[in-house]
Formats: sequence, C-alpha cells, structure tokens
Amino acid sequence: MTAVGPAPAPAPAPASGAATEAPRRMLERVSRARELGIVAAIVIVFLVTTGKNSAFAHGESVQQLLAGTCLIALLGAGETLVIVTRNVDLSVGSVLGLSAYVVGDLFAHHQEMPQVAAYGVGIGIGLVCGAVNGLVTTVFRVPSLVVTLAALYVVRGIDALIVNGKQVDPASIPHGFQELGSAAVFHIPWLAVFVAVIIGVIGYAMRSFRPARDLYAIGSNPDAAALAGIPTGRRVFTAFLISGGLAGLGGVLFLSEFATVASTAGSGYEFLVIAAVVVGGVAIFGGSGTVLGAALGALLLNTINQALVAAQVSAFWNQAIAGFLLLAAIAFDRFLALRVNRALRSAERGAS
Repeated sequence: MTAVGPAPAPAPAPASGAATEAPRRMLERVSRARELGIVAAIVIVFLVTTGKNSAFAHGESVQQLLAGTCLIALLGAGETLVIVTRNVDLSVGSVLGLSAYVVGDLFAHHQEMPQVAAYGVGIGIGLVCGAVNGLVTTVFRVPSLVVTLAALYVVRGIDALIVNGKQVDPASIPHGFQELGSAAVFHIPWLAVFVAVIIGVIGYAMRSFRPARDLYAIGSNPDAAALAGIPTGRRVFTAFLISGGLAGLGGVLFLSEFATVASTAGSGYEFLVIAAVVVGGVAIFGGSGTVLGAALGALLLNTINQALVAAQVSAFWNQAIAGFLLLAAIAFDRFLALRVNRALRSAERGAS
C-alpha cells in the first residue's frame, strides 16, 4: 500500500508543506513495510504447507495457485481505484458473470468470430455497467454502496434471464481462445503474465500521472480536492468505468480459463475482491493503497485457501480466516489514519 496524502493546496507559507512531509514519509514507510509483510506471510504459509505436504511445491500446484489468483487480482486492480476514492464497487462479480456468458454464447453461435472481438464485447459490457455505476454515484449523489449493491442484483438478474438455465458448452469455445487460460511456461500461467502486465501498467499510472494521483487526493479529503480544482466527479466516474471494464475483461478471461459458464459464474467474487484489496493494504476509508498490494492480498488469500485444501482442513476456515484478516486490516488502517492525522495536525501547529 503506497499512501498518498491530500492533493497539494495553496499554503500560507512554504514551511507548511515541509512540516507535513515527515508524517507522509512515515505513512509511506509503513505502507511499504506492510506489503513486505504480506510477501513474508505468503512465503511462510507456502513453506509450512510444503513441509507438511511436499506436493504443494510441485510445479502443477504452483501453476494452480497462480491461476486461481489471477481473476481476483485483476478485479482487485479496478476495485482499488474505486476504494481509493472512498467508494466501493460491489457489482464486479455479476459483471464478470454476464460478460463471460455473453461472450461464450456468441462463440457458440458464431465460432468464426475473431478473438479480438470477444475481448471487445466483454470489455464493452463492463464499461457500460461501470458507466452506469459512475453516473448514478457522481451525478445523482447516491452512495456507491447502494448503487453497486443494486447493480449486483440487477446485473445478476439480467444474467439469469439470458442464461435461462443453459450452460456454455466447452466444445463451442475455440481451442486457441482457451490457450491463454490453460497454457503455461515453466509452470507460470500465461494468464498470470497477462494480468501482471495489466497490474503493472495501472500501478505505474497511479504513481506517475496526475489524473490517477488525483484519486488519492479525493479519497484523502474530497472537499479539499474540489477546492484545489480537481474534477472529483469526473475522476470518480473514470474509476468506476475502469473497474467495470476490468470486470468485463475478467469475464472473458474466466471463459478462457474454464471454457464453460453458468448463471452462477462470478458469484461471491465481490467479497473475495474486497477482502483481497483491503488485506493488501488499500484503506477502506480511501486515500491510500496500490494495485500491487491488492494483488499480493489476493495471492495471500488464495495461498491460505490452497494450503487448507492441501492440509485437508474444512473450507469453513478459509472464510473465517479471510474475514478475520479483513477485520484486522480495517482496524489497522483506522489506527494508522488516526496516528497520521494527529501527526499532521501537530506538524501544522508547529509550522504556524
């Protein structure tokens, strides 16, 4: 999690900016340490499980572990953009399911359809859903929790009507299209490489480009961001648009990986995505977090899940552990935010 403070605003004196630099640096150090902590936790879980079951470290097992993380990490990248702005997108799982079935059904009826068109259709569905979420949230000022919760059920209902009890037949999906979801090099899935590139691009943009960094300013202090001239509505709308587009892309990759889709595709993904994002260091209260942290959170949760399977432990414990980590991450973020706010106020008083 890389925390970014409020957007630069006119200060009465240069000393004020210098005085607040130390708390921000402290928050960045804590963020980097947290990501390293997640990496350490992944390594520990992996090594402990391998010690009890050596098959856990085999190439096929590692390939399955990475493949199982990809979709949650991809959706988590879009969710990060939204949560950083103090919003949330609960519709990502439903959008993924709708995109996956529509693309699969198109292949079933038009097998000559170019694969590029399949990606375009899936992403287009996601962009439409994201645009609706963003417009209702920013224009009509409806809380994103309400908007996207409604969208979750609306999109899932549309998906159920379209599917109508049917299921995409794997035989109707072109073999070349399935290769991205099943092929691997040195037991590293091409799907993981593809998702890693997307996460890298988004992460670089969030660190390097002003429009993306504005999202942090909005999440840190929406009023101050607006006073600083940041187009908050446009930025939040863009965050929802990207989140929807990535969810639509996730549906295409879901079809590529599993080659079959039912009306339940993507069900429950919203909880897994939000848990991964928050565990990965993205503050649920907005203003800080990175897509890398979200991806690491997804990898940690999936490693724990696979470790429990390897240890033949009830799946209940996977949900219990994920819930505990989610609560612990939220509590830690709140504690950290209060500490940093006190440090900033103290620095401002000292500068004045």
